[in-house]
Amino acid sequence: MSQTFDVARTDEEIAVSAAGTEILRYVIRPDTAPEEAPKPYLYPLRFLDGGDAAVRRPHDHRWHTGLQFTWSHVADQNFWGGPTFHVEDGYQMRGNLGTMRHTGFSAEPTGGEEVVFDETLEWITSRGEHWFDEHRVQRVHSLDADRGLWAIDLETELTNVSGETLPMGSPTTAGRPSAGYTGWFWRGPRSWTGCQVVNSAGADGEEDTMGAIADWVAFSSPHDEIDGGGTVMAFAGTSEASGPEGPVEVPPIKWFTRTGIFTVTSQSPAFDQEIHLPDRGVLRLRHRFVFVAEQLEPAARDDLGTEFAL
Repeated sequence: MSQTFDVARTDEEIAVSAAGTEILRYVIRPDTAPEEAPKPYLYPLRFLDGGDAAVRRPHDHRWHTGLQFTWSHVADQNFWGGPTFHVEDGYQMRGNLGTMRHTGFSAEPTGGEEVVFDETLEWITSRGEHWFDEHRVQRVHSLDADRGLWAIDLETELTNVSGETLPMGSPTTAGRPSAGYTGWFWRGPRSWTGCQVVNSAGADGEEDTMGAIADWVAFSSPHDEIDGGGTVMAFAGTSEASGPEGPVEVPPIKWFTRTGIFTVTSQSPAFDQEIHLPDRGVLRLRHRFVFVAEQLEPAARDDLGTEFAL
């Protein structure tokens, strides 16, 4: 069986296939409603056996879409979608939803042993202000049809071009406990609600993995529609920042995880502490996801955690 990826391109999206399955589409020019903070996203996502690995626009949170880079609180702006949390009055629509615009690829994405989306983007506020330039590199790699797995690396350089220091936080930094979602965010299929979640530190379950520091978290569930199941492993990777005058303090990456009401995860760079990125400062994030068409046993999961460690 071929161990290479195939690519099909339109003006709006790029589809990547492997071993006879379309495993992802990267939508660069979405038709997202303004209320959902338009941005590029990865959806559909599939395991090599064809099982679904994500959902788009679920009824409970229409702005949840597959795997996407987003930020819930940047000063008074929301690049996440939907209502914004304030401790005084909770979640409200506030007319503050920004947009991330794809502006180009450095090279045309092509198939082979890996597929690279090397692109630039602009973050535009609800007022039309240009606040960030982003250089984003997504690398699809490590196709192994025999083991039923593939991986994607997510690397981001976010440069503040607003002219002033920007506080970058989350609902938890705004006053809501255990709601530190921000940054890269994955929403699992509806059928994964209540699935198993564990982390590299030995924690098991939503309560023990939420807000924790760990090298990785792993979710496992049976598929709907087809036999079998899958495991999604997300790796924390790194977060660092610098400004014109030197390094900028950043908090450790903490995990936002839920499985009880739906299954999601985020390698949150600002779970419970804001990042204050100065003008011309750069925030650098590096993460990884591995999709395995098997509900892995603990030993196999730990071995994979070592193999794909960042």
